[in-house]
Amino acid sequence: MQPVIAKFRTFREAEAATHDYYRSLSPSERLEILFQLRIMAQKESDATSRRLARVYRIAQLQRG
Repeated sequence: MQPVIAKFRTFREAEAATHDYYRSLSPSERLEILFQLRIMAQKESDATSRRLARVYRIAQLQRG
């Protein structure tokens, strides 16, 4: 996939162009984009899971 650069005068034009682009894609192309986004999200969540492990401890408090 080649990156494409486009210039727009308003945000509304840019949003309309984005919607038109995704409408022009075939269902299989849309699914491919979805799968790529899922892979990217998994990689990001894996990075956070490598942090320090959380340890929970129940402490008994003494009354008195």
